[in-house]
Amino acid sequence: MEPRRTGFEAVAQELIEPLRRYLARRTDSATAEDVLSETLLVAWRRRTEMPAEPLAWAYAVARNCLANAERARRRQDRLLVRIWQVARPPEYAPARDDPDPELARAFARLSAVDAELVRLWAWEELGPAEIAQVVGMSANAVSIRLHRARKKMKSVLDEEGSGHE
Repeated sequence: MEPRRTGFEAVAQELIEPLRRYLARRTDSATAEDVLSETLLVAWRRRTEMPAEPLAWAYAVARNCLANAERARRRQDRLLVRIWQVARPPEYAPARDDPDPELARAFARLSAVDAELVRLWAWEELGPAEIAQVVGMSANAVSIRLHRARKKMKSVLDEEGSGHE
């Protein structure tokens, strides 16, 4: 087996589980697996661009692949709406159960970018420099936005908690 392939396989083995968790927290399981496959394919194609510490780079690739998958899903949804206008099927109610409704409401109060910063920090355990690499911002901007987003989430969660006492 060629050394370049063996080296990539070793790196890919280290990336698979963190990427799988990253994607599972952001989409349904079928989409997560599809996007994981696409992410690994892109990583293989761009392996010469991969940095020595590839996790944040791989998160950025996965984030872009997920965005592409979500755009494709939205296009499909628009097509379904057009089809439904012709012949409506039985009631359709897609649901994505969130295990913590208070946390979901707190995330909903943040901008999409700020919510992603918090997820990368809390769920993926990345630091500001790594997050900056994933989202394409400066580390300083990430630090400032992350600080503000965490503060806002804490405030929202404190409000939620005081409303239940």
